[in-house]
Amino acid sequence: MTPPTPDDQARGDGGPEEAALYIKSDIKSAVRDLSRMARRHRHDMLAYLLDMAHLETEEILRLCDLRKPSGR
Repeated sequence: MTPPTPDDQARGDGGPEEAALYIKSDIKSAVRDLSRMARRHRHDMLAYLLDMAHLETEEILRLCDLRKPSGR
């Protein structure tokens, strides 16, 4: 994974956390459907990569939550 550059947010993409949230919420079902289709047609590596993309998104969001102040 390429580390973010300082001007990533300046481009108006909302930053890494917002991007991960978008991927998780809006694209999750599409990735799941694509993974099922890939498995059905025996494209096992493609299905695996789609599943890994989903897991990577979950991990990014988990790490973002850990970095947020707890409010205590």
